[in-house]
Amino acid sequence: QVQLVESGGGLVQAGGSLRLSCAPSGRPFSSYAMAWFRQAPGKEREFVAAISRSGGSIVYADSVKGRFTISRDNAKTTVYLQMNTLKPEDTAVYYCAARDPRRGLVPKMTSYEYDYWGQGTQVTVAL
Repeated sequence: QVQLVESGGGLVQAGGSLRLSCAPSGRPFSSYAMAWFRQAPGKEREFVAAISRSGGSIVYADSVKGRFTISRDNAKTTVYLQMNTLKPEDTAVYYCAARDPRRGLVPKMTSYEYDYWGQGTQVTVAL
């Protein structure tokens, strides 16, 4: 069983930056593709970014390309989401997700492809 714990959320002014962290535990982290999703009030959960287990394959939602960067440090068993030039529309609860390697190694953009989820961390971007 993989447990995921997100941290780094908070309140920031528009144009500012935050870095989210996700620390999985329970199984070898390096074997899992990882992703970030977010959910704003009244909206469905949406894909943000995903990274393969090696870090060699990365995908982003169009809405965050050029502003957000996903990365991972397998030695520290942590995946990061660096968020720059934040906008009010980025306000949401951000979730870390892990994909069981038995289902495949390619990072996916849909939530049903992921097997383990964190509890979420709130990001609020103020004007």
